Amino acid sequence: MKNPFFKKHKTADPAGVEAKSVPSAAGDFVTLHLGGRAQWTPRDYGALAREGYQRNAIVYRCIRMISEAAASTPLCVKRGDTAAPGDPAAKLLDQPHPSMPATELFEQLYGYLQVSGNAYLQAGLVDEVPAALFALRPDRVRVITDRSGYPAGWEYDAGGLKKTYRRDPISGRAPITHMRLFHPTNDAYGFSPLEAAAQAVDVHNEGGVWTKSLLDNSARPSGALIYKGASGQDRLTDEQFERLKSELDTGHSGARRAGRPLVLEGGLDWRPMGLTPKDMDFSKARNEAAREIALAFGVPPMLLGIPGDNTYSNFKEANQAFWRQTVLPLTRKTAKSLEGWLRPWFGEDLNISVDLDAVPALAEAQTQLWARAVSADFLSDAEKRAMVGLDPLMGGGRADEA
Repeated sequence: MKNPFFKKHKTADPAGVEAKSVPSAAGDFVTLHLGGRAQWTPRDYGALAREGYQRNAIVYRCIRMISEAAASTPLCVKRGDTAAPGDPAAKLLDQPHPSMPATELFEQLYGYLQVSGNAYLQAGLVDEVPAALFALRPDRVRVITDRSGYPAGWEYDAGGLKKTYRRDPISGRAPITHMRLFHPTNDAYGFSPLEAAAQAVDVHNEGGVWTKSLLDNSARPSGALIYKGASGQDRLTDEQFERLKSELDTGHSGARRAGRPLVLEGGLDWRPMGLTPKDMDFSKARNEAAREIALAFGVPPMLLGIPGDNTYSNFKEANQAFWRQTVLPLTRKTAKSLEGWLRPWFGEDLNISVDLDAVPALAEAQTQLWARAVSADFLSDAEKRAMVGLDPLMGGGRADEA
């Protein structure tokens, strides 16, 4: 017997195109299945997006926190070591989309990256120069490889309308840039933290389904009414059966009727056929699954309100760790990816970095760094400037790493 909590899915193609689901015939029933093989969510984009981001509050919050924090981190455009706020590349990043702000576009980009491990930006060209950027859904993009297996282009398929984009081998210009997270067994596509946490997501989701089903059944596990009538009779009459069924449905089903006593007439005996809520202990299992999900995304569980985690002494330390270990590496990776992608159009001296001084969450750490530099009397002015991330030469711009 297959577990009706899960649905069958067709196998996804290597590009992660969303698979069609086949409704389970037993989808309306809740059963306890012991000794069988666990059923897990398929590892394609559509299934992960539905079971993870759309159904799981922990995944939803992790992705929102990461994408919103990363999108709020300003990117600084320089020419060499000199800031260039009026540069065409800077104008493109400040207003990359004709109908949405830059933060919203980058929220999409980071969200796609967390769900699928892949994120794609398409450049809208005007006079052969990027004038707008568009985030593409990963399940609609397929990587085209050359004979040697290296990516040479992309095919975008939206509702059957396909378009192919290829990299210019001479100029190095590509209409699409592909950001991906490390995948140990795939050369063309990335591996998402949601896929790594998929089993924990299933445990967390089905724990909630079990709890809801338990409430719908008067907060009691399933059982059986056994009839042993007088004179050896072992069957109810049709009238007795319909009466008992109606009484159970109308008087003892649903959360509002939990705890209502069941009056058993002569010959009826209740025999439970499932584990008690205490035996199942789903609350503890769901908290453990939530911590595993947070670990995969790099979000301290303390920031999510998950009980039982005291890794950091206070909320401030947890928030600093979140920014230092999760958000900043992601934004720096994005900055360098954009830099390499846009250089063939805007020049080889283009430098895109993260403006750490404009991040409020890091303001205290930056202030402490400056204070240490000022108090270090044994350092020269050039060494102090280098210590805080500035060009050692007076008047130089801020460096990328701080």
